[in-house]
Amino acid sequence: MIEIVPVKGKRMLKRFIRFPLKIYKNCDKWVPSFESDEFNSLGDKNPSLAFCDRELFLAYKDGEMAGRIAAIINHKANEKWNEKTVRFGWFDVINDFAVAEALVNKVIEWGAKWQATKIKGPLGFSDMDREGLLVEGFENESPTTVLYNYPYYGEFLERMGFCKDADWTQRYIDFDENLPSMMQYAPLVEKRYGLKIYTASSLSKMAKRGREMFHVLNDAFAQLYEYSKLSEEQIDGYVKQYVPVLNKDLVAFVVNEKDELVAFTVTMPHISSGVRKAKGRILPFGWIHILPLLNPKRNHITEGLIIGVLPEYQAKGAALLMLKHLHENYIRLGIKRMLMNPQLEDNHKVQTLFGDYNPQPYQRRRSYVKEL
Repeated sequence: MIEIVPVKGKRMLKRFIRFPLKIYKNCDKWVPSFESDEFNSLGDKNPSLAFCDRELFLAYKDGEMAGRIAAIINHKANEKWNEKTVRFGWFDVINDFAVAEALVNKVIEWGAKWQATKIKGPLGFSDMDREGLLVEGFENESPTTVLYNYPYYGEFLERMGFCKDADWTQRYIDFDENLPSMMQYAPLVEKRYGLKIYTASSLSKMAKRGREMFHVLNDAFAQLYEYSKLSEEQIDGYVKQYVPVLNKDLVAFVVNEKDELVAFTVTMPHISSGVRKAKGRILPFGWIHILPLLNPKRNHITEGLIIGVLPEYQAKGAALLMLKHLHENYIRLGIKRMLMNPQLEDNHKVQTLFGDYNPQPYQRRRSYVKEL
């Protein structure tokens, strides 16, 4: 017997958040989200709820928890893209097609209240959430900020009639002591366009640039797949959540002659193995597993989280300055490899941005769609 029930109250929300620990307990490639971040995203204080509706569901089979799913209506995105789409996210399920189908059907049923004509996912409230089902690279350990799932997830969705809507490719690049030849043009970029690297001297200055960073993101990502502009309330939350933990040696900000931020990139140490051992909980003792991985002397891999360049500066070498700055820092710190963030396969500007580094494939993720 399969039963789908809505999540009500903090106790059920905790079950929802911790369910993946059950089905991935023996998987050394999966990485949990930080539990505190999940409570912030899925609780009632998420600023995205100002323009999103959502419902969370748990699946039980013969009395045992067997799956979870989130149903989301992003009204802002639907208006922007002229769609009536219900999203699904936070989708995890045991290897049982009937349970997976019951979960998805519940999202479809819930979405009918808004006359949804499509269902898409996995997607979150915004691009800052984990999105895209893993379809290639199951043999590789996932970075902390992306989804991992078993191959049968995609098989189940396709069996239900879903098809590809968009793909993100994820690649890695290696660094050595030699800068790529393109870096010789950095002084020319600085002189011709009045651009330079900005280095924050304090956390408060980093926070100021953090706010600007998300505004650049809104402009840079405006026309990308299913993107909806981050609100000021969302930006406030992300600045408080992420800026205090940034390592100034692993980020790059580019400013123009007016000291306005025009481009940024954020990277962080690859801490997946520690987060998995901590089961996504920093306290009380999870930090013991994570802290050593923050030291470049013990961990020579980073994750490229996000990169954004204002459209008017995308052909003016701003990205070149950022890459040079990071590469030089990486040499000094002993970092050898970066696992890049997922990038839309049809975003040719970013796909070609790292060409001189000869990027290699790592993983691929997919957003599925089904007409209703």
